Amino acid sequence: MKTPKEEIEELRRQIREHDYNYYVLAQPVISDYEYDRLMRRLMELEAQYPEYYDPNSPTVRVGSDITNEFEQVEHRYPMLSLQNTYSTNEVTDFFNRVKRTLNEDFEIVCELKFDGVSISLIYENRQLIRAVTRGDGIRGDDVTTNVRTIRSIPLVLYGDHVPFSIEARGEIIMPWKVFEELNKEREAQEEPLFANPRNAAAGTIKLQDSREVARRKLESFIYYLLGDELPSDSHFENLNHARKWGFRVSEEIKKCRTLEEIFEYITYWDKERQNLPFAIDGVVLKVDSLTQQQRLGATSKFPRWAIAYKFNPERALTRLLSVTFQVGRTGAVTPVANLEPVLLSGTLVKRASLYNEDMINALDLHIGDRVYVEKGGEIIPKITGVDKDARTGEGEKVQFIKYCPECGTPLIRDEDEAIYYCPNIEGCPAQIKGRIQHFVSRKAMDIDMGPETIELLYSKGLIKDAADLYNLKFEDLVNLERWGEKSAKNLLQSIEKSKSVPYPRVLYALGIRYVGETVAQKLAQAFPSIDALEQASMEDLMTVDGIGERIAQSVKDYFANPVFCDFVQRLRSHGLQFSLNQENLKRQSDKLKGKTFVISGTFRLHSRDEYKSLIVQNGGKVGSSVSKNTDYILAGENMGPAKLEKANRLGIKIITEEEFLKMIE
Repeated sequence: MKTPKEEIEELRRQIREHDYNYYVLAQPVISDYEYDRLMRRLMELEAQYPEYYDPNSPTVRVGSDITNEFEQVEHRYPMLSLQNTYSTNEVTDFFNRVKRTLNEDFEIVCELKFDGVSISLIYENRQLIRAVTRGDGIRGDDVTTNVRTIRSIPLVLYGDHVPFSIEARGEIIMPWKVFEELNKEREAQEEPLFANPRNAAAGTIKLQDSREVARRKLESFIYYLLGDELPSDSHFENLNHARKWGFRVSEEIKKCRTLEEIFEYITYWDKERQNLPFAIDGVVLKVDSLTQQQRLGATSKFPRWAIAYKFNPERALTRLLSVTFQVGRTGAVTPVANLEPVLLSGTLVKRASLYNEDMINALDLHIGDRVYVEKGGEIIPKITGVDKDARTGEGEKVQFIKYCPECGTPLIRDEDEAIYYCPNIEGCPAQIKGRIQHFVSRKAMDIDMGPETIELLYSKGLIKDAADLYNLKFEDLVNLERWGEKSAKNLLQSIEKSKSVPYPRVLYALGIRYVGETVAQKLAQAFPSIDALEQASMEDLMTVDGIGERIAQSVKDYFANPVFCDFVQRLRSHGLQFSLNQENLKRQSDKLKGKTFVISGTFRLHSRDEYKSLIVQNGGKVGSSVSKNTDYILAGENMGPAKLEKANRLGIKIITEEEFLKMIE
């Protein structure tokens, strides 16, 4: 049994790890309920054993989502978290505590708790000048460029009585419909799925390409105003003013005077939330009067004038009818549970993900079991438990298959992975069609054809792999069922157009395992032709920034396979781009070889991404943070003060845009 000190240290370690997964990676591995349970236990132990106080404990600071890719800005007003509870008794305690402390009449504003990313929007003279993430509560990331793409956030305020300087706090969200479309797109490309809309929004707002941010159609709600000249002492009235100024404010806010009214609001939205077009995970209660808020004050972590009541995850009980196994383009085999249809989060659920063999064994599943299903935002819900008391004993135990369901090949499983693979790369129909679908996708060759067309052409024997697309003729297509001259011409034109797709995207389109868009870009810059890449050794590959042993080995394995070598040669014979063009090659040099640059600020002549490309093209390396290994800081306007201070302390040279461009001529 652990001592109190050991338990406290273990809880702190676990919570820090979960903070990193949530805030930095945007990939949580436990539910909010489980996280809050760990935090609650740690707070209890620290209160019971004050001798183990640690100023760096997770209980005395707000988790951070800061990355090194954005400028960091200090908040004028700290962005504190809200204290969470799943207990109606604690809501009652909060209400009574406020009543005791104020000893006067007060009102509570009830609001929906949007499940997204907190944002601080700063306006001066009606203009949006900065958007900053929560970060660690004291400092956050400047994501203004990305936020400007969100149409529900006004760039200029309008209306009467707008203060000269004002800060609007809000939540950036991704609607269910957009989230499901994004995950379907990622699923088709066999990219990792976002766990829920919140994580999709968090990942999107930190993208380096604001055009991709715009494409993902984020939305926003404002839930609080800060400033020296607010129009009212009432938080509720300030939100009404904000709506008139152009902010999107929820219509579902309500002022309550009694606990009964508060609980009516909570009960209503616990059921009604499944009909909303976006995710909420609870209700926020705030004291309405700003004067009373100031009197109540705050702890180092939470305001005392607000609390968040969080709903328990929605789950339903249904019957497991069967388990099927799907094969992806890389050969990965994924088990899927087929369920008796059940309504969950506003949609009819018929399937649930089982992930891998380990999960099946942990659940001890049998066909016919009554199973608990949760949909915490996942595109495919998951089974979280089994009602074993309802088991009849007749159902067959679910076993992971030993042979590929598509081609009958024995499956293999690497020791360090939980996934089974079909090794029949050359002959498994599911893998072949999956690779073709990846090849034609928008971010790869961008050929205008969907899964149905691929299935039709494959079943008719017109294509056996993606290279066969370039052999298709008008007469092959025009007489296909439901096809005509226009459809045939459009497809052939799209295929012909793809021959001009640049080398990095062609490399990505090949579908080499672990080589995504970013890795393909890096490999193309380091090895400017497919021949150079094919001949590269493991050591050569691993010298490229971000390329480890796993990726390097996958690249070597790809070019060691005669089937893939023949595939590349056939594509080459059709005129695809397998080297950087002369313009790119001319721009390449070793003028910056061995030099590491950190980019900071905003620029006039080129974008940050363009400067990153120029550094890499000329043999340099882009660093994410200032360190003793940094050679130069390429500084634009509004350089981060922390980076400036650290650069001066370390004696690192700071150069302007003009000076940098002169270095590479």
